Amino acid sequence: MNAQVEDTSKVFDVVKQGMSLVLVVAGVAAFYYFSDAPGFTMLYRVLMLVAVILVSIGIMATTERGKGIWEFALEAKQEVRKVVWPSREETIRTTLLVFGLVFLVGLILWFLDMFLFWGIKSLTGQGG
Repeated sequence: MNAQVEDTSKVFDVVKQGMSLVLVVAGVAAFYYFSDAPGFTMLYRVLMLVAVILVSIGIMATTERGKGIWEFALEAKQEVRKVVWPSREETIRTTLLVFGLVFLVGLILWFLDMFLFWGIKSLTGQGG
C-alpha cells in the first residue's frame, strides 16, 4: 500500500513539474504576444511574467525535488555564515598583487612576442 502512495506521489510531482514548465512557457509567450497590445505597457508585461514565474516556483516548491532544493538553499545559507571573509586590507592587498602580476605576465609575453617576431623576420629575410 505504501509503494502505491509513493508511486502516485511521484506521478503527481511530475505533473506539477510539467505544469510549472508549461506556465513559464505560457508566461514568456504572453509577454511577447502582448508586446503590441495597446493596454499592456512594459511594466504590466514584466509584472505579469514575474507573477507567473512566482506561481511556477510555488508549484515547484510543493514537489519532492523542490523541497530538496529549498533544504539545500537553507544549508548553503548556513555554510556561508561559517565562511571567514578577508578584511578590507587583505582584499586590497590581494587585488593589487593580482593586478601587478597580470601586468608583469603581460610585459613578459609582449617581450616574448617582440623577440619571436624579430626572429621570424630575420629568418624569412623580411627585415630591413
